[in-house]
Amino acid sequence: MRLIQNRTGSGRPPGFHQTTRAGCSSSLRCAPVLAAVVLLGLMVSCGSKTETSSPPPVPQTNAAPAAAAASPELAKLVGKWQRPDGGYIVDIRGVDSSGKLDVGYFNPNPINVSRAAAWRDKGATKLVIELRDVNYPGSTYTLELNPQTDQLFGQYFQATLRETFDVVFSRLK
Repeated sequence: MRLIQNRTGSGRPPGFHQTTRAGCSSSLRCAPVLAAVVLLGLMVSCGSKTETSSPPPVPQTNAAPAAAAASPELAKLVGKWQRPDGGYIVDIRGVDSSGKLDVGYFNPNPINVSRAAAWRDKGATKLVIELRDVNYPGSTYTLELNPQTDQLFGQYFQATLRETFDVVFSRLK
């Protein structure tokens, strides 16, 4: 199908042209072309297919899948942890084999946790928790587990203030 420009004066400013279709003025002349396109589409879509099962649905939370077991060292992170300087609570409900954490954060109301992960590095258990909520535009905890004192220690980047603070969380018994 070709396009032509209508350059007749219709009150349009110079350089402004209306594009119209030319060709197929009768639907009977276009019918064979349309039929060929539809037939070609059907032939391509009906090629050999093999049955495949659909992938499992992706959870809409940061919850760790129940089937994936974490290493014993990462599993030690599970529990409720409190900052003594303000009552902030990190609730680590689970960790999967990839290190993805299922975490809740409370101040004292819930704050959205956008991502949370744990890993082992040179014999130490480390984790990062990123918050994305009102007044928490990417504020981040970078922590390490001290197994002797049963505390999480590290730094908190407060994104709104653009300041970093040393912090400690103690496990709630």
